[in-house]
Amino acid sequence: MRTKRVDEVQSLHELIQHCLPAFGGAYFRRIYSILDTAIGMGCPLTMAIAGPITVSGQHQTWLIPLLETGWIAYLSGTDAMCYHDGHRSLDGRRDPVHEVPIFGDDGALRDEHTIRVTDMAFDEDVLLDQDRYLTALLREPEFQKKMTGTELRYLLGRRFASLEQRNGVEPGMLAVCHKMAIPFFVGAPGDGSVFLNSMKLWAMKQAGLLDNYDFELDIHAEVFESCAYHYWGLFESDTKALATFVLGGGVPKNFNLQPEPALGQVLGLPDVRGYHFDVQIVSSPVTDGSLSSCFPAEAVTWGKVDRNVYQQTTESMQADYSMLLPFLVKALLDNRARYERLRDELGEETLFEKHPKAKGYLRPRDGYRLFEKRSELLKKLVSAVKENREWLAETLDYPLA
Repeated sequence: MRTKRVDEVQSLHELIQHCLPAFGGAYFRRIYSILDTAIGMGCPLTMAIAGPITVSGQHQTWLIPLLETGWIAYLSGTDAMCYHDGHRSLDGRRDPVHEVPIFGDDGALRDEHTIRVTDMAFDEDVLLDQDRYLTALLREPEFQKKMTGTELRYLLGRRFASLEQRNGVEPGMLAVCHKMAIPFFVGAPGDGSVFLNSMKLWAMKQAGLLDNYDFELDIHAEVFESCAYHYWGLFESDTKALATFVLGGGVPKNFNLQPEPALGQVLGLPDVRGYHFDVQIVSSPVTDGSLSSCFPAEAVTWGKVDRNVYQQTTESMQADYSMLLPFLVKALLDNRARYERLRDELGEETLFEKHPKAKGYLRPRDGYRLFEKRSELLKKLVSAVKENREWLAETLDYPLA
């Protein structure tokens, strides 16, 4: 155990590596070290995020800077993250979110038509405006078909970006995902207000109040698409391995972990492995028995995490990730900036020879652009399923009662 005084370190990297020797701090150090190794190896990184990231502005402080590195292959989140992502770009709604006390008078806030999310608050009219915007948007011709949720959110990102540009607002989460062709998965689409507005239009059609509304989510295709990206990571990416970073639990975490059992146990494809790296920051205690809290080691028993490396490449920390992510992401971005300076000084060849991690850190900022490759990757997975016809045929029969 080697430590340094805090007044001796020169960077966040050094601070985390040398000034957090034990206990809760050591968990944070290990998570940072594993991410540093995975990024330096050039491993495609997936993220599962639960929580009100966009309503709280965290997407602007640390998520978007992380996405813009090009390290992230795809995201798993919530419908609410997408819905609240649009508030700041609505006409006349610049900076609509403000801070309120957690233990204030919620009855008074209700009387004022103010909605609270922990210590973030906004006027109820913001939601009503967002609903009207989404209602108008979902009636546009490009939405009148059956599509995956990733297609829906890709289209929303393009339209959100146009509204942000018109109103002079910084790009939001979906706009950045659209620009970088990062797929965004939502495992529980019915549990959020984007889908509630679609339900309204569907209900109006059922009641004869609309002539047509043909938008429909293709859940089968969306899950299969997530499997195609996982398959790409294991067999076609440069590292032939994947890393995942889990923030919070719930459905986003489960959706992010399920491609391995879907590929290996349900579709029966050979040589499918779980995540090589798996780090998580969750607030639930492991003793509650929920998926939200379970350690990556438990996922090894399901095949979701690689059993051969998990003791060195996984970690779970019980904490509020909103307290830690700005420091963690800043340290990783500082590492990239340092490697960029060294590249200018030494040249790329010498830099990569002296600092092998630099190659992974300095991978192209354009990213993997998996959404643009989806058709090709889906065809490859369909072919793999077709080749496995004999195994799959044996799974079709069971003596029913």
